[in-house]
Amino acid sequence: MQKIILHIDFDSFFASVEQQYNPKLRGKPIGVTATNGRTCIIAASREAKRLGICTPSNIYDAKKICPSIQFVSADFVKYWEIAKKFVAIAKDYSPYVEVFSIDEVFIDVSHSVHLFNNTDNLISIIKKRIQKEIGEYITVSIGISYNKMLAKLASGLKKPNGVVTITPENVDNIYAHAKLTDICGIGERIKFRLNKIGIYTLLQLKKVSLVYLVAEFGNAEAHFLKNIGLAIDNSHVIPYTQAPEIKSVGRNYCLPKNEYDQRVVLQNIYELCEEIGIKLRRLKKVARTVGISLRGNTIISGRKTYDGYFDTGKEIFFLLHPSFHIGSGKLEYVRMISVWVENLEDKENVTLSFFDCAKQNSLQETIDIINEKFGNHTIRNGFLLYADKLTTLPNGFMADKYERTKLARE
Repeated sequence: MQKIILHIDFDSFFASVEQQYNPKLRGKPIGVTATNGRTCIIAASREAKRLGICTPSNIYDAKKICPSIQFVSADFVKYWEIAKKFVAIAKDYSPYVEVFSIDEVFIDVSHSVHLFNNTDNLISIIKKRIQKEIGEYITVSIGISYNKMLAKLASGLKKPNGVVTITPENVDNIYAHAKLTDICGIGERIKFRLNKIGIYTLLQLKKVSLVYLVAEFGNAEAHFLKNIGLAIDNSHVIPYTQAPEIKSVGRNYCLPKNEYDQRVVLQNIYELCEEIGIKLRRLKKVARTVGISLRGNTIISGRKTYDGYFDTGKEIFFLLHPSFHIGSGKLEYVRMISVWVENLEDKENVTLSFFDCAKQNSLQETIDIINEKFGNHTIRNGFLLYADKLTTLPNGFMADKYERTKLARE
């Protein structure tokens, strides 16, 4: 039996929620801005997008395009509440609901669609409920297909408020016209490398020899790309009742201004590392790989895997430090920081290092208890003594599967 998978994606989610709450903003170009004073637009309304205002862009450029654009500070608590209502609706139509991000879910309706006569009728019911229970100004685009990858591709092809179905019969036609970056898994870097070897469409990717791809990308990435070209995706929709495997923990932060001071940048990195350490310890996980990306006038990044495991912010920071160097002449300022850890393992399965210090571990446990009670960063490292505390929820605080599962269960 062929699967029937829906990918439901809100249209201009943050901006539409603001327009739903404030009727005076409806029909007008608006930009949702970071709450920490940063001048970047993290979401644009449909009206703003039609004028060419996209995300990320900055307030200055947006005003040049549209002097009348209005700006609204992001309210993640509000968005979180809407997301919970959205998931509650989705769960009424299948037990197989996977929260992919704050504004999108996969639903496997293969075994339940017959209860609603057909897919078209089911989609009509879902859209009506969203309008009634969430808001008449909030719309969703829906992709329907026989696997998750194609369902997600389909939902982005006819925005806003569109419905697109990809079947084995029309997939080649879709692949001939869709952009490479329309598919989840192909970003600008991979697109550039594919273009270099003469591949500009997904249909060309389908037809290219695997041997040719291996020569350019290596074995693992070549097989991944070939499966995309062949429209193969065997991943399952992970029900909200199951705790999915967590493969990484990360944190992004957009600085309030372009930061030229190396010490301030390092302090922000340290605090991000502390937050990741807190999350690891709450999950009872340890990591072996660290990574960082700094964006400013240019982008520098580093990633390294170590033999031992770690779960504290201090360890993560000092293991990261060799991976980057600010003020080298290439990176003049920083505006966005991304830090992450990978290669996770359950702490109970890892042999403790000979150098582990029981006293330090006990101190960390005490700090965690205090921070849990009074809020993260209540007790901070001395390096952060005069540093400003991070002022926003994590950019993409729904990015990891732990948070998505938590949302689905609430």
